[in-house]
Amino acid sequence: MIVAKGMTNPINTASTHESSIRVRELEDVLFPDGPEGDHARWRKLICSDLFRHPPHASDEERQQLAYERLRAVNEELLAPEELARDPRALAALHEWTALVDGATTTVAGIHYNLFLGSVLDDTLSPARPLEEFTALKRVGIFLCTERAHGNDVAALQTTACYDRRREEFVLHTPDESARKFMPNAGAAGGPKSGVVAARLMLDGQDQGVFLFLTPLTDHEGPLPGISVEPMPGRIGSPLDHCVTGFDHVRLPRTALIQGPHGQLTDGGAWISEVNSTRKRVLHSIRRVTVGKLCMSAATLGGSRAALAIAVRYAYRRTVSSPVAGQRIPIAAHRSHHAPLLRHVATAYAMTFLHRAVTDRWVTRTPEDRAAAERFAAVAKGWITWQARDITVASRERCGARGLFAVNGLAEFPGNAEGAITAEGDNLAIWCKAGSEMIFGRDLAPTTPPATGTEDLTDPVFLRALVAAAERHWHSSARGLLRGSPQRDTLGRWNNASAAALELVETSAVGSAADAFIAACRAVDHPPTRTVLGELCALFLLAQLQPRSGQLLADEALTPAQVRELPETVRVLTGRLFPHLPALTDAFTVPEEHLASLPMLTGF
Repeated sequence: MIVAKGMTNPINTASTHESSIRVRELEDVLFPDGPEGDHARWRKLICSDLFRHPPHASDEERQQLAYERLRAVNEELLAPEELARDPRALAALHEWTALVDGATTTVAGIHYNLFLGSVLDDTLSPARPLEEFTALKRVGIFLCTERAHGNDVAALQTTACYDRRREEFVLHTPDESARKFMPNAGAAGGPKSGVVAARLMLDGQDQGVFLFLTPLTDHEGPLPGISVEPMPGRIGSPLDHCVTGFDHVRLPRTALIQGPHGQLTDGGAWISEVNSTRKRVLHSIRRVTVGKLCMSAATLGGSRAALAIAVRYAYRRTVSSPVAGQRIPIAAHRSHHAPLLRHVATAYAMTFLHRAVTDRWVTRTPEDRAAAERFAAVAKGWITWQARDITVASRERCGARGLFAVNGLAEFPGNAEGAITAEGDNLAIWCKAGSEMIFGRDLAPTTPPATGTEDLTDPVFLRALVAAAERHWHSSARGLLRGSPQRDTLGRWNNASAAALELVETSAVGSAADAFIAACRAVDHPPTRTVLGELCALFLLAQLQPRSGQLLADEALTPAQVRELPETVRVLTGRLFPHLPALTDAFTVPEEHLASLPMLTGF
């Protein structure tokens, strides 16, 4: 920490030099792919001048800049197709680009995952020429959501009617409510093609929702039969969102993105291994699961960056000391650094959970797919909601300066809001997960009654308390569902939904705790392992304090232990405070980025 003239450096004011932990060991557990991995690659890319914030650019200029940055990403790739096939690399790309620009993250995720990934997943159609997409001569976008249909994708109204005589599909928007809502179909970035979700009509029969590869615009604007209406600005980083419609646009038979859920043979025969039209749509948009990993990763990168900025600012910004004539950093105040420490602990938990859920998805078996998809949905909800809290708090801790986009914080909360809604609204996907979990998984093990001798800083004991909370809500949801009238499906769910959502949340916290504890055990250096374990305990205590009443009622905690919780948090906070800068240094936010933020370099 730099001590400015007239500023004191009291004993209880931390600096990186006062910490006994090894930052490199923390980096190794946060970014386990090492110095040659995807994280290091994308971190290096965002160090370039192209990724610095343009303070005087208009929204239109920033929209164009997002696509220029997308092309810089593409230049790093030997084979863009391989990025589309690699969930870990895609997630890492989102973590680092989101640190500097949410719009770049969005267009990259859409192009490589939702567009190119969907096209590549079709192994039944003849090989399509992809050079114009892999060379970014055309940007790929994804058109699914409609004005009147968001999470209920199975109810989409856009149609693709097959004309057998001409062997073509006719893509059509029947009314205003069916226009595609907010794809990035504007002029920024150049010509675009999309995969369009539409209801496949074959010989008058509805076969369900499928994707169709569709050219949308060229250098002159929308192609014939396609309308593109720019939308007003939204919160977060600016992007060329539009409302898009189709007026009897003809597409070749090969435009259909095929798979086991549906195939139209050369002879015109229809083949499908999936009988349910609802399940067909889930297969058509299966790339959304990787999208959930990417949305989580984006807010994860934003959260770590926000905390790194807020912590560094806390040691630069000085305020009057209780001693007349002296000034101290605002970090010296417990009221300032305690919330930051709590959020840093949560950011570590989010990171470790994301590593676990990504590994689960990559290593899934066919039998495990449904559970892995649910895990990704649960983690996406929890991580993105935590990210909103963290980025709002980080901005707040930086006062008025944090309100300006040039200081690197102001757009993070808006970008988190976008991720909360994208790839499945959090509440909707948690409701789905909760409904599946009520009877689709076993209750957590019974927690023995507390004796009062348990260590409230032991992460293993605290993890058991999370399991006790999960078991309580799991049992409650089952009882409420069983106790409702059998014929009233909506009424039964309404009775059980609050408990089911608590079940989902406690399950997410438990999974984060498991990943955090595993990361602690992977650290070799004893002092670093101790500090990381205490950080884990701080994270879990923050999660358990609001649940302490129920845990007391269930005898998982004693009255004395409940009373001790605030003091335990206070003592842990005091012990962890000297390590706060080192804990955020381990996030490895590039100095090139931090040095470009005026509030971290001037007064």
